[in-house]
Amino acid sequence: MPEQRIVHCVKLNKDLPGLDRPPILGELGKRVYENVSKEAFKMFLEYFKMIMNEYRLDMNSPQSDKIFEDQMKEFFFGEGAAPPEQYVPEK
Repeated sequence: MPEQRIVHCVKLNKDLPGLDRPPILGELGKRVYENVSKEAFKMFLEYFKMIMNEYRLDMNSPQSDKIFEDQMKEFFFGEGAAPPEQYVPEK
């Protein structure tokens, strides 16, 4: 089994296991791969699932891909992309 890759996570500000591969192609995928932990990326996926449901996004549309990338960039490298005030995480 390969050794666990450790990154200094920009979201959680600590050294944690990194992703196994870039989550998307291109520069943003590379940046996320190098700077985001598995734990933080899982948080992002939960956050984006809420966005998808809230705005009833069609995941098969190219527009949704752009929204996904924009949200990922903001979540990890922007102001933090806070969830809507009424959002309550699932237990």
